[in-house]
Amino acid sequence: MTKVFVSGVFNILHPGHLRLLRFARECGNALTVGVFSDRIAGNAAHIAENYRLEGIRSNVFVDDSFIIDEPLEDVLRRLKPAIVVKGREHEAHSNPEQAVLDEYGGRLLFSSGERMFSSIDVLRREFSELADASVRLPEDYMARHAITRAGLIDRLQGFSGQNVLVIGDSIVDEYITCDPLGMSQEDPTIVVSPVDKKLFVGGAGIVAAHAAGLGAQVQLLSVGGNDAMREYALEVLGNRKVEATLFIDESRPTTLKQRFRSRGKTLLRVNHLHEGSIPESIQTKILDTCRQLLPRTELLVFSDFNYGCLPTTLINSIARLAKEHRVMMVADSQSSSQVGDVGRFADMDLLTPTEHEARLAVRDKESGLVVLADKLKKYSKAKHLFLTLAEEGVLIHADEPSVVGGYETDRIAALNAAPRDVAGAGDSMLIVASMALRAGADIWEASVLGSIAAAVQVGRVGNTPLNQMELVKEIQR
Repeated sequence: MTKVFVSGVFNILHPGHLRLLRFARECGNALTVGVFSDRIAGNAAHIAENYRLEGIRSNVFVDDSFIIDEPLEDVLRRLKPAIVVKGREHEAHSNPEQAVLDEYGGRLLFSSGERMFSSIDVLRREFSELADASVRLPEDYMARHAITRAGLIDRLQGFSGQNVLVIGDSIVDEYITCDPLGMSQEDPTIVVSPVDKKLFVGGAGIVAAHAAGLGAQVQLLSVGGNDAMREYALEVLGNRKVEATLFIDESRPTTLKQRFRSRGKTLLRVNHLHEGSIPESIQTKILDTCRQLLPRTELLVFSDFNYGCLPTTLINSIARLAKEHRVMMVADSQSSSQVGDVGRFADMDLLTPTEHEARLAVRDKESGLVVLADKLKKYSKAKHLFLTLAEEGVLIHADEPSVVGGYETDRIAALNAAPRDVAGAGDSMLIVASMALRAGADIWEASVLGSIAAAVQVGRVGNTPLNQMELVKEIQR
């Protein structure tokens, strides 16, 4: 194995650094980067050493990294890398590494790289910024149902302190940001180079994190593999104040969904998962834990991705327990690349399928949306139903007519005119609308809050937990 070594201060990973790291990685099989400590770097360090190290560790070209708090020559004698790479600007100056490399036959190479990459700070900005002017409230809809902005804000206050139990599939999302290199000359294939990667908790985990961010006391029950992704999810959820129990299933990995993105667009998705039902022994553990938690639970959320965490027999057993304790139940069962039946979640207070999922459940490819929603509502015995329609918004089919106007069905158009990443829209709508219902809202008011949450979520890239203040900000805008 050819080991390559690079060292530096690395305050901000600018394009020159990225080109250098790429060149260094291509020189061998493993790239190690040493980041000078605050003490060694002195006035050259403008950012704390732990943040500089974190930036290096997130780079896809780097295999290992650490803080250097001793003379560089001592580090090289200990590691003995085959190649040390420095920037071209150092070539005409004295380089103390050369003497150490000569001792054991190592090489010193200089390069600024050959490819041009975008600034990593610009690439990461899409994960944290919301396009402020993109969310618009449904004023006409609110007027039809006598909903006010002040009323919506008051309703959000009722989210605090709710006891919420979320059960469903544990998923980790990995966003791999790529720089486009062009079109392959051998075949019509787009060629990209990975530059940066970022992990997010998705699936039932982000539903739980949304609820916690909105002020609820949250328990999460799920299943994961005996692997690093499960440990990552537990750490992140703990930091988000979610009490998570992820039972280990040795027969499956923790579901990992990779999204390769370039210039704000998703090019490819790759899923690493196992779709078989979880073992009966783990089903028993989940059911036993539900027996302990449901007596003090106010809202039960099924977040199903049809990867095997929620077999129908387990759903029915949990639902029976929830009914005994008069717990509000809501469910979402996603069937995008996989096949499922949202109708198996019976007697829910709220069901939130897509049009595709609804048609799969009732085996109807032809009926209009209102007829389709009514069929699924009767089939599943749901109290209320949201039929989510992607860029067309959401169709609300209620159990009781609106007090104002007598509406049983109505629609809210998509509230974000410039979505950046549609992943997670349904999860945010589900949990916010459900918590609103639990706080005393009617279905029409709950649907507005859920739609605002979805609009905020699609306005940024990756799953970031919601909080009350950002929803209030959008309502007041």
